[in-house]
Amino acid sequence: MQNVVTDEKIDRYLSITKKALDKLKIAAPERSFNRRLADSFLEMANAYYSDAKHFRETGDLVTAFAAVNYAHGWLDCGARIGLFEVDGDDQLFTLFE
Repeated sequence: MQNVVTDEKIDRYLSITKKALDKLKIAAPERSFNRRLADSFLEMANAYYSDAKHFRETGDLVTAFAAVNYAHGWLDCGARIGLFEVDGDDQLFTLFE
């Protein structure tokens, strides 16, 4: 069934988001306003990723699925607007082109 969050599905999404977290580098200069934005985006992504893992461990797969998608959304947004350097990886990140 496609409309069911399974253990396999949430584990796949957690794995993809972990790869994205491991791959990105902050592109904004250390003392810039954009660095503060990048740090904030990454903090949000990490918090939602951590929440997703917690909900996965407690068996709440629906909430885990929502949280991991929020986490990846922060990463995609940061990559798309140039806060994160992702080496043009359009498989892990939604880039403009």
